[in-house]
Amino acid sequence: MLAPDRMLPTEPALRGIAREIHQQTARLPVVSMHGHVDARLLAENRPFTDPAELFVTSDHYVVRMLVSQGVPLEQIGMPAAHEAVAVETDPRAIWRTFCANWHLFRGTPSRYWLEHELVDVFGVPHRPSAETADAIYDHLVAMLERDEYLPRALLDRFDIEILATTDSATSTLGGHAALAREGYGERIVPTFRPDGLLHPTAASWPQSVRRLAERSGIDIAGYDDFLDALGERRRTFIAMGARATDHGHLHADTTPLDHTDAARIFATALRGEVSERDADAFSSHMLFEMARMSVDDGLVMQIHAGVLRDHNAEVRRRFGPDRGFDIPVGAEFTRNLRPLLEAFGREPGMRLVVFTVDETVYSRELAPLAGVYPAMRLGAPWWFLDSPHGMRRFRELVTETAGFYNTSGFVDDARAFASIPARHDLSRRIDAGYLARLVGEGQLTLDEAVETAIDLAYRLPLEAYARRSEHAVSSLGVGADAYR
Repeated sequence: MLAPDRMLPTEPALRGIAREIHQQTARLPVVSMHGHVDARLLAENRPFTDPAELFVTSDHYVVRMLVSQGVPLEQIGMPAAHEAVAVETDPRAIWRTFCANWHLFRGTPSRYWLEHELVDVFGVPHRPSAETADAIYDHLVAMLERDEYLPRALLDRFDIEILATTDSATSTLGGHAALAREGYGERIVPTFRPDGLLHPTAASWPQSVRRLAERSGIDIAGYDDFLDALGERRRTFIAMGARATDHGHLHADTTPLDHTDAARIFATALRGEVSERDADAFSSHMLFEMARMSVDDGLVMQIHAGVLRDHNAEVRRRFGPDRGFDIPVGAEFTRNLRPLLEAFGREPGMRLVVFTVDETVYSRELAPLAGVYPAMRLGAPWWFLDSPHGMRRFRELVTETAGFYNTSGFVDDARAFASIPARHDLSRRIDAGYLARLVGEGQLTLDEAVETAIDLAYRLPLEAYARRSEHAVSSLGVGADAYR
C-alpha cells in the first residue's frame, strides 16, 4: 500500500494543512499539455505488449539509470543498428533485469512514479526484486489482458481531460486523424515540433525538407517557399486540434536575420554547403520566425533550451537517439530571448512558455522575465528537475518574483503513458506542501491556498494552452468550489 501522506511535509502542523489542500486537488482531471505518448497507441487501442515495454524500454529515465550501472543496452532490448550483436528479446528476461536493479531507483522520482503505477494502477502486491520479478510479471500480464487496461480505458480511468502529443512537423498525423473520426479530436491533440527542419546541419535535414514539401504540397525552391510550407503545416496541425509548438534547441538565442541573409543561408544549406556558424544563426533566426507565426496563428510557443542531445556519439550511431544520453548545459535567457520578447513579448496574441534544466537561471533570469512580459510564462520543472525537491526549489526560486500566475501550471513531459497520473499526483502533493508552508507562515489563508492549488493543477495549464478565442476570457479565480 502507498503511504497516504507521501511527499507531504513531515512537520505535523504543516502536514495537516497540506493534506487538506491536497484533498481538494487529488481528484481533479488531468490536463496533460506536453508529452510524448504516440497518438497511434490510443488510435489502435491495442493491449500493451508486455510489462517490459510498458515500464522499462519506453521510459528513458529507467533506461539511463540501468545503463549508468553498466547494464548493456542490448540486455534491455535495444538493438544496435547494422551489427550482429546478441540482443535480449525475451520481455520476461528484461523485466528480471529491471527488478533485480530496483534498488538503483531509491530516492529518484522514477521510484515514486513506478511505485504509483505498479500499486495504484495495476494492484501489484510485491516490491520488485530478483525474487519477486516473475510473480509481478505474471500479475501484470494478467492485468494487461483485461479490457479495463486498454489504452483508452486507462485514458478514462486516469481522467485525462486533454492529452497533447509531440509530433514532427512532417508527420502525417494519421493517428490523430483516426482518433478525430472516433470523436477524440478535442481530447487528444498534436503539438507542432519543427526541430528537424530548423537545424540545417542535421544529417537528416535534406530529407526533412523534402518531406516538408511533400506534406505541404509546396515546392521548396527557396527560403520563402520554406516559410510558406511551414505555415501550411501549422495550419494543418491547427485543423487537427493543435494548441502549441515545441522547440528543443541547444540555446534559446532568438536573434533574427535580415531576410536576404536568411535566404542566402537557406540556399547554401540546400546545396549542402552551410557552415556551422551560419547554421546556428539560421536556427536562432527561425525561433524568431516561429514566434512571429505564433502571433499570427495563435499557437502557444514552447521553448525547451539547454540540453545537449545524444552526448555519446557512438551510442547515437549504434542505437539511435533518445537512449538516455541527453545532458544539460548552462543556459542563458536574458539576452537570448530579448529579440523575441522586444518584438512580441507584449503582443496580446502571443504566448510563450519557457522550460529549462538549469536551475541557476530561475531566480536570476526566467522569473524576472516572466514577471514583466505579459506573453511569457514559466514552464513546469522539466526533465531532470521533474522531481520532488526540484519542484520545491522551483516554487521557492520563482514565486517571490513571478508569482504563481506567471507559470504554466503542471505539464508532465511523459513518454510512459501509465506514468502520467503518477507525475500529476506528485506535483499536486509538492504544491500542497509548499502552499501549506505559506499558510503556516501567515502569507496565505487556507481558502487562498486551496484556490491556488486548484489553479496550478488544473486551470493554469488549461488557460496557458487555450486556443486564442478561449484565451481571451480567462476563468482563473472563478468558481473554485465547483472543483472541490
